[in-house]
Amino acid sequence: MEYTRDSLTDAWWSTVFSADVTAGEPQRIGDGLVGMNLRVPLHSTSATVPSSVVVKLMSEDVTSRTTAVTLGNYMREVRFYADIAPTVDVATARCHFLDFDDATHDFVLVLDDLAPARQGNQITGCDVATARVAVTEMTRLHGPRWGDPTFFDVTWLQRSTDPGGPETLNAVYGAVKGVFFDVFGDSLRDACGVAGVELVHELGSALVSFLTGRGTPQTLVHGDFRLDNLMFGSAGTGHDCAVVDWQTPAHGDGVTDLAYFLGAGLLPDERRQNEEDLVTQYVNELGRYVKGVNFDDVWRRYRREALSGVVMSVVASQIVQRTDRGDAMFDAMATRHVRHALDMDSLSLL
Repeated sequence: MEYTRDSLTDAWWSTVFSADVTAGEPQRIGDGLVGMNLRVPLHSTSATVPSSVVVKLMSEDVTSRTTAVTLGNYMREVRFYADIAPTVDVATARCHFLDFDDATHDFVLVLDDLAPARQGNQITGCDVATARVAVTEMTRLHGPRWGDPTFFDVTWLQRSTDPGGPETLNAVYGAVKGVFFDVFGDSLRDACGVAGVELVHELGSALVSFLTGRGTPQTLVHGDFRLDNLMFGSAGTGHDCAVVDWQTPAHGDGVTDLAYFLGAGLLPDERRQNEEDLVTQYVNELGRYVKGVNFDDVWRRYRREALSGVVMSVVASQIVQRTDRGDAMFDAMATRHVRHALDMDSLSLL
């Protein structure tokens, strides 16, 4: 069936939960730059039916929907919940129902509503205490299956080592870079000066080298581990932080998530003052799962992976629906990630 707001009828909900259910009016939540998220109140005499759920559907915007289908975002999120979520320790929303059409990529996910948990805000950033909570939860994603060779058999996970992948991303980066500067160039110059502009250009020339030089994939990475995709507080998961939006999972280096999160999650001055301590925390927490992890190796990779946020800012900002909030978010991300890469002298490591 085709999943839309109108298809979420009482009869459909009753089938999902095998009980008589009456649903309230769906309310749009979040930005939904790639998909559409709805909060739906539910009423039932059955104790197994939650009082509300979050439903994820295809985006109503043609640009965002086409991007998501082309990149396999909807497919990957469904398969994460179906196949991988039970095998890692990271807190996320429990999935009650899922469906996916292999031909059209039409899909539906019915997830626990994590309210009253508080969503992070990528635009304003977070304090160090919040960052520490997120870093701990990150290791619960990376640690349990670190070095697991069976991930190489999971063909739908993205990898920098996939044939043609780096060249394709390089072509997209080059194609959208000019428009990126049209929209965010002034902010980037104000925040990072000429050096920031030059870094974006130079990365375009070195992007294939950056991607292919990451080495052998090590673990499952989220791929978009940032504040807007984190829920803090009473998330009903037994953890202080839950991670959502699993549309970009990959088989790669967990340090990519770490550099991406800290690079734009903290404001630059606070990041500079605390990032070595936060990287040390990551190493120590990961050590609960993985033997032989050391700070020097992780720090080197962290410095290099500061460039991953620059790539995401340039490319992602140009392939999804534009909104006022989206522009403000990508503005914050671009300026902070470029500043991070300059501070880390990341290009020198390529």
